[in-house]
Amino acid sequence: MKQLYTRDGTPVSHLAFGTMQFGGRADAQASKAMYSGARDAGINHFDTAVRYNGGASERLLGPMIAPERDSIYLATKVGFTGGAGAENILTQFEICRQQLDVDSVDLLYLHRWDDETPLTETFETLAQLQSDRKIRHIGVSNYAAWQVMKAQAVCASLGTRIDVMQPMYNLVKRQAEVEILPMAADQEIKVCAYSPLGGGLLTGKYARGGTGRLSDDRMYAARYSPDWMHSAGAALANLADDLGTDAATLAVAWVAAHATCPSPIISARSMTQLTPSLAAQDFEMTETLYTQISALTPAPAPATDRLEEA
Repeated sequence: MKQLYTRDGTPVSHLAFGTMQFGGRADAQASKAMYSGARDAGINHFDTAVRYNGGASERLLGPMIAPERDSIYLATKVGFTGGAGAENILTQFEICRQQLDVDSVDLLYLHRWDDETPLTETFETLAQLQSDRKIRHIGVSNYAAWQVMKAQAVCASLGTRIDVMQPMYNLVKRQAEVEILPMAADQEIKVCAYSPLGGGLLTGKYARGGTGRLSDDRMYAARYSPDWMHSAGAALANLADDLGTDAATLAVAWVAAHATCPSPIISARSMTQLTPSLAAQDFEMTETLYTQISALTPAPAPATDRLEEA
Protein backbone atom coordinates (compact mmCIF):
# COMPACT_ATOMS: atom_id res chain seq x y z
CA MET A 1 0.00 0.00 0.00
CA LYS A 2 1.16 3.54 -0.68
CA GLN A 3 2.71 5.31 2.29
CA LEU A 4 1.30 8.79 2.86
CA TYR A 5 3.11 11.67 4.55
CA THR A 6 2.10 15.02 6.00
CA ARG A 7 3.55 18.16 4.45
CA ASP A 8 6.37 18.17 7.00
CA GLY A 9 7.33 14.61 6.06
CA THR A 10 5.76 12.74 8.99
CA PRO A 11 4.24 9.34 8.11
CA VAL A 12 0.45 9.41 8.25
CA SER A 13 -1.04 7.60 11.26
CA HIS A 14 -2.56 4.18 10.65
CA LEU A 15 -5.90 5.33 12.10
CA ALA A 16 -7.69 8.23 10.47
CA PHE A 17 -10.31 10.38 12.19
CA GLY A 18 -13.54 11.05 10.32
CA THR A 19 -15.27 14.32 11.19
CA MET A 20 -18.71 13.56 9.78
CA GLN A 21 -20.18 14.15 13.26
CA PHE A 22 -18.62 17.62 13.66
CA GLY A 23 -21.37 20.23 13.69
CA GLY A 24 -24.04 17.53 13.77
CA ARG A 25 -24.23 14.99 16.57
CA ALA A 26 -21.05 16.54 17.99
CA ASP A 27 -21.24 20.25 18.88
CA ALA A 28 -18.24 22.56 18.72
CA GLN A 29 -17.03 21.71 22.22
CA ALA A 30 -17.30 17.95 21.74
CA SER A 31 -15.65 18.24 18.31
CA LYS A 32 -12.70 20.14 19.74
CA ALA A 33 -12.31 17.62 22.55
CA MET A 34 -12.23 14.74 20.08
CA TYR A 35 -9.74 16.50 17.83
CA SER A 36 -7.46 17.07 20.81
CA GLY A 37 -7.91 13.48 21.99
CA ALA A 38 -7.10 12.12 18.53
CA ARG A 39 -3.99 14.30 18.30
CA ASP A 40 -2.88 13.21 21.77
CA ALA A 41 -3.20 9.62 20.55
CA GLY A 42 -0.95 10.37 17.58
CA ILE A 43 -3.56 10.66 14.84
CA ASN A 44 -2.58 13.14 12.15
CA HIS A 45 -5.00 12.12 9.36
CA PHE A 46 -8.36 13.90 9.37
CA ASP A 47 -11.17 13.24 6.92
CA THR A 48 -14.13 15.46 6.05
CA ALA A 49 -16.36 16.40 3.08
CA VAL A 50 -17.79 19.52 1.54
CA ARG A 51 -21.38 18.93 2.65
CA TYR A 52 -21.00 17.15 5.98
CA ASN A 53 -23.61 18.81 8.20
CA GLY A 54 -24.11 21.59 5.70
CA GLY A 55 -20.42 22.47 5.74
CA ALA A 56 -20.19 22.70 9.53
CA SER A 57 -17.70 19.83 9.67
CA GLU A 58 -15.18 21.72 7.55
CA ARG A 59 -15.84 25.04 9.26
CA LEU A 60 -15.11 23.48 12.65
CA LEU A 61 -12.12 21.45 11.51
CA GLY A 62 -10.35 24.29 9.71
CA PRO A 63 -9.45 26.38 12.79
CA MET A 64 -8.40 23.25 14.69
CA ILE A 65 -5.77 22.26 12.14
CA ALA A 66 -4.61 25.81 11.33
CA PRO A 67 -1.90 26.08 14.03
CA GLU A 68 -0.30 22.81 12.91
CA ARG A 69 -1.30 22.57 9.26
CA ASP A 70 1.98 21.07 8.03
CA SER A 71 1.69 18.28 10.62
CA ILE A 72 -1.82 17.29 9.51
CA TYR A 73 -2.84 15.13 6.57
CA LEU A 74 -6.12 16.71 5.45
CA ALA A 75 -8.61 14.83 3.25
CA THR A 76 -11.93 16.06 1.94
CA LYS A 77 -14.48 14.95 -0.64
CA VAL A 78 -16.57 16.47 -3.41
CA GLY A 79 -19.13 15.19 -5.87
CA PHE A 80 -21.63 13.38 -3.68
CA THR A 81 -24.20 15.61 -5.34
CA GLY A 82 -23.98 17.27 -8.72
CA GLY A 83 -21.80 14.69 -10.43
CA ALA A 84 -18.10 14.55 -11.26
CA GLY A 85 -18.02 17.10 -14.06
CA ALA A 86 -15.30 19.75 -14.08
CA GLU A 87 -17.59 22.62 -13.07
CA ASN A 88 -19.06 20.79 -10.09
CA ILE A 89 -15.69 19.52 -8.86
CA LEU A 90 -14.12 22.97 -9.05
CA THR A 91 -17.12 24.73 -7.51
CA GLN A 92 -17.37 22.31 -4.58
CA PHE A 93 -13.61 22.26 -4.04
CA GLU A 94 -13.57 26.03 -3.81
CA ILE A 95 -16.29 25.78 -1.15
CA CYS A 96 -14.08 23.27 0.68
CA ARG A 97 -11.14 25.65 0.64
CA GLN A 98 -13.27 28.52 1.93
CA GLN A 99 -14.90 26.45 4.67
CA LEU A 100 -11.57 25.00 5.80
CA ASP A 101 -9.76 28.31 5.19
CA VAL A 102 -6.87 26.56 3.43
CA ASP A 103 -5.10 27.05 0.12
CA SER A 104 -4.73 23.32 -0.51
CA VAL A 105 -5.59 19.88 0.83
CA ASP A 106 -3.51 16.74 0.95
CA LEU A 107 -6.14 14.43 -0.51
CA LEU A 108 -9.26 15.11 -2.55
CA TYR A 109 -11.72 12.27 -3.00
CA LEU A 110 -14.50 11.93 -5.50
CA HIS A 111 -17.30 10.94 -3.16
CA ARG A 112 -18.93 8.48 -5.55
CA TRP A 113 -18.96 7.16 -9.11
CA ASP A 114 -20.61 9.27 -11.80
CA ASP A 115 -21.54 7.33 -14.94
CA GLU A 116 -22.89 10.43 -16.67
CA THR A 117 -19.54 12.24 -16.98
CA PRO A 118 -16.61 11.08 -19.13
CA LEU A 119 -13.75 9.89 -16.95
CA THR A 120 -11.31 12.00 -18.95
CA GLU A 121 -13.13 15.19 -17.94
CA THR A 122 -13.24 14.15 -14.29
CA PHE A 123 -9.61 13.16 -13.93
CA GLU A 124 -8.22 15.93 -16.14
CA THR A 125 -9.81 18.28 -13.61
CA LEU A 126 -8.21 16.50 -10.67
CA ALA A 127 -4.86 16.27 -12.48
CA GLN A 128 -4.95 20.03 -13.04
CA LEU A 129 -5.68 20.67 -9.37
CA GLN A 130 -2.71 18.46 -8.59
CA SER A 131 -0.50 20.29 -11.08
CA ASP A 132 -1.59 23.61 -9.54
CA ARG A 133 -0.57 22.22 -6.11
CA LYS A 134 -4.05 22.62 -4.71
CA ILE A 135 -4.22 18.91 -3.94
CA ARG A 136 -1.41 16.42 -3.33
CA HIS A 137 -3.20 13.10 -3.86
CA ILE A 138 -6.25 11.92 -5.81
CA GLY A 139 -8.72 9.58 -4.12
CA VAL A 140 -12.02 7.87 -4.85
CA SER A 141 -14.74 6.78 -2.45
CA ASN A 142 -17.45 4.15 -2.89
CA TYR A 143 -16.02 2.93 -6.20
CA ALA A 144 -16.17 -0.70 -7.31
CA ALA A 145 -12.86 -2.31 -8.24
CA TRP A 146 -13.63 -2.19 -11.98
CA GLN A 147 -14.47 1.50 -11.70
CA VAL A 148 -11.14 2.19 -9.98
CA MET A 149 -9.27 0.36 -12.73
CA LYS A 150 -11.02 2.29 -15.49
CA ALA A 151 -10.23 5.54 -13.72
CA GLN A 152 -6.65 4.47 -13.01
CA ALA A 153 -6.08 3.84 -16.73
CA VAL A 154 -7.29 7.36 -17.52
CA CYS A 155 -5.06 8.75 -14.78
CA ALA A 156 -2.05 6.94 -16.25
CA SER A 157 -2.70 8.59 -19.61
CA LEU A 158 -2.64 11.96 -17.81
CA GLY A 159 0.58 11.25 -15.95
CA THR A 160 -1.04 10.86 -12.55
CA ARG A 161 -2.69 8.13 -10.48
CA ILE A 162 -5.29 7.32 -7.85
CA ASP A 163 -3.33 6.99 -4.61
CA VAL A 164 -6.12 6.39 -2.07
CA MET A 165 -9.56 4.83 -2.01
CA GLN A 166 -12.25 4.81 0.65
CA PRO A 167 -14.59 1.80 0.75
CA MET A 168 -16.97 0.70 3.49
CA TYR A 169 -15.43 -2.22 5.37
CA ASN A 170 -16.22 -3.87 8.68
CA LEU A 171 -16.93 -7.27 10.21
CA VAL A 172 -20.48 -7.41 8.82
CA LYS A 173 -19.74 -5.61 5.53
CA ARG A 174 -16.94 -7.67 3.99
CA GLN A 175 -17.59 -7.29 0.26
CA ALA A 176 -14.35 -5.30 -0.08
CA GLU A 177 -12.42 -8.53 0.53
CA VAL A 178 -13.55 -9.94 -2.83
CA GLU A 179 -12.00 -7.48 -5.28
CA ILE A 180 -11.41 -4.05 -3.74
CA LEU A 181 -8.69 -4.99 -1.25
CA PRO A 182 -6.79 -7.31 -3.64
CA MET A 183 -7.02 -4.70 -6.42
CA ALA A 184 -5.77 -1.95 -4.12
CA ALA A 185 -2.83 -4.09 -3.04
CA ASP A 186 -1.95 -4.83 -6.66
CA GLN A 187 -2.16 -1.15 -7.63
CA GLU A 188 -0.45 0.09 -4.44
CA ILE A 189 -3.49 2.18 -3.58
CA LYS A 190 -3.88 3.09 0.07
CA VAL A 191 -7.22 1.92 1.53
CA CYS A 192 -8.90 4.07 4.16
CA ALA A 193 -11.89 2.06 5.31
CA TYR A 194 -14.94 3.86 6.65
CA SER A 195 -17.58 2.60 9.09
CA PRO A 196 -15.37 0.07 10.95
CA LEU A 197 -18.01 -0.01 13.71
CA GLY A 198 -20.89 -0.70 11.35
CA GLY A 199 -22.83 2.41 12.35
CA GLY A 200 -22.40 1.42 16.00
CA LEU A 201 -23.68 -2.13 15.53
CA LEU A 202 -20.26 -3.57 16.40
CA THR A 203 -20.02 -1.69 19.69
CA GLY A 204 -22.56 -4.10 21.16
CA LYS A 205 -24.84 -1.33 22.37
CA TYR A 206 -27.84 -2.41 20.31
CA ALA A 207 -27.62 -5.95 21.64
CA ARG A 208 -27.92 -4.42 25.09
CA GLY A 209 -30.91 -2.22 24.33
CA GLY A 210 -29.04 0.95 23.37
CA THR A 211 -30.04 3.44 20.70
CA GLY A 212 -28.21 5.39 18.02
CA ARG A 213 -27.97 5.68 14.25
CA LEU A 214 -29.45 2.27 13.60
CA SER A 215 -32.54 3.19 15.59
CA ASP A 216 -33.07 6.74 14.32
CA ASP A 217 -31.57 6.83 10.80
CA ARG A 218 -33.46 4.90 8.14
CA MET A 219 -30.43 4.57 5.86
CA TYR A 220 -28.29 2.97 8.55
CA ALA A 221 -31.19 0.85 9.78
CA ALA A 222 -31.63 -0.57 6.27
CA ARG A 223 -27.89 -1.06 5.76
CA TYR A 224 -27.56 -3.15 8.92
CA SER A 225 -31.01 -4.75 9.11
CA PRO A 226 -30.25 -8.50 8.71
CA ASP A 227 -30.61 -10.48 11.90
CA TRP A 228 -27.27 -12.25 11.38
CA MET A 229 -25.49 -8.89 11.54
CA HIS A 230 -27.07 -8.14 14.90
CA SER A 231 -26.16 -11.62 16.12
CA ALA A 232 -22.56 -10.96 15.10
CA GLY A 233 -22.58 -7.66 16.96
CA ALA A 234 -23.79 -9.39 20.11
CA ALA A 235 -21.21 -12.17 19.75
CA LEU A 236 -18.41 -9.64 19.33
CA ALA A 237 -19.54 -7.84 22.48
CA ASN A 238 -19.52 -11.11 24.42
CA LEU A 239 -16.05 -11.92 23.16
CA ALA A 240 -14.84 -8.46 24.19
CA ASP A 241 -16.23 -9.03 27.68
CA ASP A 242 -14.34 -12.33 27.88
CA LEU A 243 -11.12 -10.58 26.85
CA GLY A 244 -11.63 -7.63 29.19
CA THR A 245 -11.72 -5.10 26.38
CA ASP A 246 -14.31 -3.15 24.37
CA ALA A 247 -16.18 -4.43 21.31
CA ALA A 248 -15.33 -1.20 19.44
CA THR A 249 -11.64 -1.83 20.07
CA LEU A 250 -11.93 -5.31 18.60
CA ALA A 251 -13.94 -4.10 15.60
CA VAL A 252 -11.44 -1.40 14.64
CA ALA A 253 -8.40 -3.61 15.32
CA TRP A 254 -9.93 -6.37 13.17
CA VAL A 255 -10.23 -4.03 10.16
CA ALA A 256 -6.66 -2.80 10.66
CA ALA A 257 -5.35 -6.38 10.87
CA HIS A 258 -6.35 -7.41 7.35
CA ALA A 259 -3.35 -8.55 5.32
CA THR A 260 -3.58 -5.49 3.05
CA CYS A 261 -3.28 -3.11 6.06
CA PRO A 262 -6.29 -0.83 5.51
CA SER A 263 -6.48 2.29 7.67
CA PRO A 264 -9.75 2.40 9.62
CA ILE A 265 -11.48 5.78 9.69
CA ILE A 266 -12.80 6.10 13.22
CA SER A 267 -15.44 8.57 14.35
CA ALA A 268 -17.68 9.37 17.30
CA ARG A 269 -19.93 12.01 18.78
CA SER A 270 -18.04 12.36 22.08
CA MET A 271 -14.63 11.67 23.57
CA THR A 272 -16.14 8.94 25.73
CA GLN A 273 -17.44 7.20 22.63
CA LEU A 274 -14.15 7.71 20.77
CA THR A 275 -11.80 6.28 23.41
CA PRO A 276 -12.38 2.54 22.67
CA SER A 277 -11.67 3.09 18.97
CA LEU A 278 -8.44 4.93 19.77
CA ALA A 279 -7.43 1.96 21.92
CA ALA A 280 -7.32 -0.20 18.79
CA GLN A 281 -3.95 1.38 17.94
CA ASP A 282 -2.30 -0.47 20.81
CA PHE A 283 -4.40 -3.63 20.81
CA GLU A 284 -2.49 -6.81 19.98
CA MET A 285 -4.54 -8.67 17.39
CA THR A 286 -3.11 -12.18 17.27
CA GLU A 287 -3.66 -14.42 14.27
CA THR A 288 -5.76 -16.73 16.42
CA LEU A 289 -8.01 -13.92 17.63
CA TYR A 290 -8.32 -12.48 14.12
CA THR A 291 -9.50 -15.88 12.88
CA GLN A 292 -11.93 -16.20 15.79
CA ILE A 293 -13.48 -12.80 15.10
CA SER A 294 -13.61 -13.44 11.36
CA ALA A 295 -15.59 -16.62 11.99
CA LEU A 296 -18.43 -14.58 13.52
CA THR A 297 -19.60 -13.56 10.03
CA PRO A 298 -19.70 -15.29 6.64
CA ALA A 299 -16.69 -14.60 4.45
CA PRO A 300 -17.70 -13.55 0.92
CA ALA A 301 -16.97 -15.96 -1.89
CA PRO A 302 -13.90 -15.21 -4.03
CA ALA A 303 -14.41 -13.23 -7.22
CA THR A 304 -14.23 -16.40 -9.33
CA ASP A 305 -16.71 -18.08 -6.96
CA ARG A 306 -14.46 -21.15 -6.99
CA LEU A 307 -14.66 -21.85 -3.28
CA GLU A 308 -12.30 -24.79 -3.50
CA GLU A 309 -9.52 -22.39 -4.53
CA ALA A 310 -10.12 -19.77 -1.84
